[in-house]
Amino acid sequence: MSNNDGFGTRAIHAGQHPDEATGAIMPPVYMTSTYVQSAPGEIKGYDYSRTCNPTRTALEGNIAGLEGGAHGLCFSSGMAAINTFMNLLQSGDHVIATNDLYGGTYRLCTTLYEKFGLSFTFLDMTDLDAVRAAIRPETKMMFIETPSNPLLRIYDLTALAEICKAHDILSVCDNTFATPYNQTPLAHGFQAVVHSTTKYMGGHSDVVGGAIVVDDQELRDKLHHFQNTVGGTPGPMDCFLVLRGTKTLHVRMQRHAENAAQIARDLEEHPKVSKVIYPGLESHPQHALATKQMRTPGGMVSFELDASVEEAMKVASSFRVFALAESLGGVESLVDHPVSMTHGAIPREERIKAGFQDGLIRLSVGLEDVDDLREDVRNAIAVL
Repeated sequence: MSNNDGFGTRAIHAGQHPDEATGAIMPPVYMTSTYVQSAPGEIKGYDYSRTCNPTRTALEGNIAGLEGGAHGLCFSSGMAAINTFMNLLQSGDHVIATNDLYGGTYRLCTTLYEKFGLSFTFLDMTDLDAVRAAIRPETKMMFIETPSNPLLRIYDLTALAEICKAHDILSVCDNTFATPYNQTPLAHGFQAVVHSTTKYMGGHSDVVGGAIVVDDQELRDKLHHFQNTVGGTPGPMDCFLVLRGTKTLHVRMQRHAENAAQIARDLEEHPKVSKVIYPGLESHPQHALATKQMRTPGGMVSFELDASVEEAMKVASSFRVFALAESLGGVESLVDHPVSMTHGAIPREERIKAGFQDGLIRLSVGLEDVDDLREDVRNAIAVL
């Protein structure tokens, strides 16, 4: 399978081939922990399933193909994948990261790795001068999300990659919200991409997983060392479920974006909504960049109510079709109040400084009939 093939073709075929023994069109689920060796040290490519498993190999090849990268590595969760990048660092190193990260990533940085001597600067990377000013001699990594979670900021991948290259900084992009259907950071010069495959890649809210894609063989080998050493790897059934999801990623993402755009337009006209955040709206500060950098604006919409934490929680609890739940990217629509749910680990003063308020609500717009979703949003806000 070539990177010149269309996205849908790669989604269905990359990393996979019919089973040689039976002709099965789907990769088998290799439910095995170990593999028989013909002689000590003589293996047929596999020796132990923490290190590698044929079903996982198929998924790693598939995701690498979607991102246009040479090497894929899969993990038991998105956080296990992000943690593996941190394993590359050592005490005294400095990381620059976006200031509206997923709360779990922020928690990993501040409660685990800071005590081991890493330091972190969280900032709004739409300001490229501020990014340059934050770089220190000990800066070793830049970690971004774009669109970011939950403020849906769009960061200039090409410009940030050039800054990292000029200062010999490892550039890592969390591409979970966009998915490789909407953008491929490696093509913009980033060295590594990370995903929570729990979200859009799996797409059905039935599996937890993570993935990394890189082009460089040496970087891949370093990451694989920690993937194997730490052992945060997915089981074969998890890999099979994500593979099933990636086959329809291109079709699903189109519908997610169509529904999200309609919801965003409705919210922008609602008198009780003070701000709508969706890259597809001209009111979005980085709308032009999103149009240039992304195939569609995606399926996530955030909006602000002039409301207290308690009032926003009441609204979030009043949806009928949107389910009140953490996570995102499944076929079903979800509503999240970040302050009390996904981003609760971030202190209030930090999140206010980052730009998200008590009344912020995040929607993962699913694939239901859009008129049902529109009515659900109107009715939920009406409780104010």
